[in-house]
Amino acid sequence: MRTLKQIREPREILPISVMFERTVKNHPNSIAVQILSPSGWKKWTYEELLNLIIRRANQMKSRGIKKSDRVALYGANSPEWIVTYLAIHWVGGITVPLDNRLSFREVHHLLKDSGSKILFSSSEGISDAIDISIPMEIPERVLESKIVEKADVPLDDPAVILYTSGTTGVPKGVVLSHKNLMSNVDMLYQTMEFYHDEPFYALLPLHHVFAQTVAFLAPLSIGATIVIARSYKSTEIKEDCQKSGPVIFPIVPLVLEKFVEGINRELNRLSGVKKMAFGLMKGLSSLFNSVKKGSGGRFYSSIREALGMENIRYIVSGGAALPRWVSLAFEKWGFPILQGYGLTETSPVISVNPPDNTRNASVGLLFPGLESKISDPDIDGIGEIAVRGPSVFKEFWNNPEATKEVFDGDWFKTGDMGYFDSDSYLYITGRKKSVIVTRGGKNIYPEEIENYLSGSPLIEEIVVIHQTNPNTGTKELIAHIYPNYENIDHYCEEHKIEEPDPHKILSDEIKRLNKDLTDYKRIRRIKLRDEEFPKTTTEKIKRYLFEEEGLEV
Repeated sequence: MRTLKQIREPREILPISVMFERTVKNHPNSIAVQILSPSGWKKWTYEELLNLIIRRANQMKSRGIKKSDRVALYGANSPEWIVTYLAIHWVGGITVPLDNRLSFREVHHLLKDSGSKILFSSSEGISDAIDISIPMEIPERVLESKIVEKADVPLDDPAVILYTSGTTGVPKGVVLSHKNLMSNVDMLYQTMEFYHDEPFYALLPLHHVFAQTVAFLAPLSIGATIVIARSYKSTEIKEDCQKSGPVIFPIVPLVLEKFVEGINRELNRLSGVKKMAFGLMKGLSSLFNSVKKGSGGRFYSSIREALGMENIRYIVSGGAALPRWVSLAFEKWGFPILQGYGLTETSPVISVNPPDNTRNASVGLLFPGLESKISDPDIDGIGEIAVRGPSVFKEFWNNPEATKEVFDGDWFKTGDMGYFDSDSYLYITGRKKSVIVTRGGKNIYPEEIENYLSGSPLIEEIVVIHQTNPNTGTKELIAHIYPNYENIDHYCEEHKIEEPDPHKILSDEIKRLNKDLTDYKRIRRIKLRDEEFPKTTTEKIKRYLFEEEGLEV
């Protein structure tokens, strides 16, 4: 099977602390971490970062932390978070990064489940609820510290326990070894261009494996710079990028959707003359794109410059399916957008689109060093995706039964359904647990329908489920919709609708879109929401909250 092209030779796989020590030796004065503050950039070189790590390691040693002890982290992205993560590995501990949006009750449960000895936290008030909590702050000045020798940790030893984000309701602790994580980093190194001193933008939460591998460990492995985003506010993201000029930007689809909507809003506000010029630019761009994909992006260079993204080499989208209408917009504007695929259990990246031949309807080609197969394919070649290789985890924490369920020999069963095309590009059709089987034996993948319907400007978010119609007693496809109320207002202005009825407008829109769907995939009813769907920290909708119809008692 064809895999991503290797542009560099593999490097030696090293435990996290040994990898970091190598980078400090090779690039002591390069900027390791920076974050924008009201007074300007706060920056730490690799040598300064090592000093802070040793200081924190001293603190851990004084608290009795030793090799293989679990130490938890609870806080937003920050230099303190990075220092603490690396210090845990310096003393040979196992890091337990927790979602900083969890309640104290949920944190307490995961601390107990993981057996964590200490919780480093940047949250106020948590010390009153959890007695093993320690503030995560680090001093501005680096004080003299007693040298703490780096622990000798084998590659196969656990590095982190990552609790799944809970789209299915019950989080499990995924144990990833140093070999798992650093193998995936090296797969990135072999196939993607990034170099020392280049800025990576860390917007996504580092407690999640996608950001941890791509925006944290990968840059640290080569002496690049981690630019920590201050928040998800569009104005601050824009300023961060304008002032740092990131080269690599890992991101999730929902944020990209907001980008597209925001850019389109600005373009719609252009004056008549500018709109004419933009229309000409759009036409020329389409012409160039028809000759060579992406070449029309030169006409949109002003958009990229305004966002501070003129230096971007890769925008890597992961964590959830990237709607095709979003990737098409970015491709049209000349952004180097690459959809990838992976799971927490695979450290995480399994595949990504090759930069020189993107097919963003797919999730690209496999990383070298990984193998994949489609289990029990149907007549269309669709089956469960299984994968094996050095970045695949070995077990769930203290949960042998769950571990056994997801392995077939050394093949990890991802729970995702998909297929490979003739050129080895992988396509995801949906989650195995989400597949809807009709009375006629047809398989429906709700994610496929959601991706299609979400292309409507009137729909902000959507979840398609199979529920019983209370009037007929039969099951049918229902769309739970969070409308884009701003666009509905524009729609009413354009169509001179004086008394807007969002339910009727969206019913008509769904009827229109249904015409392009096979009959058994058509939406029969809709339910509107007044607020966004509840999501995980990687912005995936918690589907299980809407699939449950209740149980008899």
